[in-house]
Amino acid sequence: MAQFVTMAKPVGSYCNMRCSYCYYLKAENGQSFDSIRMDDEVLEEYIKQAILSVEGPTVSFTWHGGEPTLAKLSFFAKVVSLQKKYLPEGWDCWNNIQTNGLLMDETWCKFLKENQFDIGLSIDGTGLVHNTYRLDERGNSTYERVMHALELMKSYGLKPDLLCTVTSNTTMSAKAVYAKLHTIQTGWIQFIPIVRRYHDGSVTEDSVSPIQYGNFLKTIFKEWIGNDLGKLNVQLFAETSLQLTGKEAMACQLKETCGDVLVVEKDGSVFSCDHFVNPQHYLGNVLETSLKDLYESEPQREFGLNKKNTLSKKCLSCEWLNLCHGGCPKDRFFINEDGENQYYLCEGMKLFYEYAVPRLQNAIQLSKQGYSQKEIMKKCR
Repeated sequence: MAQFVTMAKPVGSYCNMRCSYCYYLKAENGQSFDSIRMDDEVLEEYIKQAILSVEGPTVSFTWHGGEPTLAKLSFFAKVVSLQKKYLPEGWDCWNNIQTNGLLMDETWCKFLKENQFDIGLSIDGTGLVHNTYRLDERGNSTYERVMHALELMKSYGLKPDLLCTVTSNTTMSAKAVYAKLHTIQTGWIQFIPIVRRYHDGSVTEDSVSPIQYGNFLKTIFKEWIGNDLGKLNVQLFAETSLQLTGKEAMACQLKETCGDVLVVEKDGSVFSCDHFVNPQHYLGNVLETSLKDLYESEPQREFGLNKKNTLSKKCLSCEWLNLCHGGCPKDRFFINEDGENQYYLCEGMKLFYEYAVPRLQNAIQLSKQGYSQKEIMKKCR
């Protein structure tokens, strides 16, 4: 049985914000916006296939966008109803919704709590950093509204994962950004590097440079390892710890191969990856072909293996290859001294690994020896 997950975009790339760094703003994926959300036929077929295509007993659904809450609460009520309809006895569903929080109200919170949805909330740390890029359709700031939504969610017992982008601007306020996210106390933070290019191939001014990214990660890691180990999870740190204990990372960008996360657009179109929603990576449509067959298709298999098979000589000889695995293919555009394509943020990741890995290894060893978290933090800071 196939082992993959899906990311569905019930309103496609449609959004009620205009974040300047969003890679969907100019997405040329051929999608029509004459209808705002996924229709009932596509939704039912998608849910049925997603359940039939995996071993179970838990089936994962990630609802993304654009902004998925624009599909309205009635859509997600139908999602839950259809999942119950097609789930075999003894199985369950894990739903995750990625949101900007602007439409979050008490009705939404009650629904998400009752139906055990996990939430990913986009928030860029401090108000100053957030409002630099994350504006609404009218160009107004959104930070206060997002913070209000966050407090409302917490009042219902919801603890969203915090999704914070890292731009060139963010790196100048690393400690302040981490401190703010830390005070929110939801338990999980994911830092997402922004790397965008102009049509001529040059990197945009808001993109984080490799050295900026590496120094940002080092700064955050130093704060975390000395104060928050065991109290707060940061995705990259948690994934690296997992890898150092001999396990595979969960995040696709840190895996050896790609292709285990299919993207389903609102019209049922399926693509290889969220970062490759384009004609070249179109696999088919759930109304015509099963998700399992699309996942197991030759184009998708080739797409997944290309991450491993197209590594540069420099990557193949790197001491950190077993952790980084060459980074996300979408950012392998940097031409190295050998004339080969390489991960743009490579030097930044090296800075991070050189600093963090010895400390993480020490923390893992101390934990095995029975030291307390407080003692480990003191020894590793």
